[in-house]
Amino acid sequence: MAKEVSKSDQNQINIELSEEIAEGEYANLAMIAHSSSEFVIDFIRLMPGIPKAKVKSRIVITPEHAKRFLVALSDNIQRFENAFGTIKQTQEEPSFPMNFGNNIGEA
Repeated sequence: MAKEVSKSDQNQINIELSEEIAEGEYANLAMIAHSSSEFVIDFIRLMPGIPKAKVKSRIVITPEHAKRFLVALSDNIQRFENAFGTIKQTQEEPSFPMNFGNNIGEA
């Protein structure tokens, strides 16, 4: 006997999240590059006192999905600020010291 599939069942996606991925990765810098067919987003961790930064994750998406991501992120930032207040920015662009060995504190 065939199972009848309702329209709501057809729109559901089963998403698997492994324990390792669920832990997440900390990144404090993102670099974005693009071509005519894709966007590449590198999430990077910069650590004070270490002269080498590491790419912790690279995500490659289509331009259409990049635009959807932008809209979704903007919507989530607006909801966050409505709940917790405006996210303060200290500078227009983050400033990272080229020599991390100095005693300069930066966030």
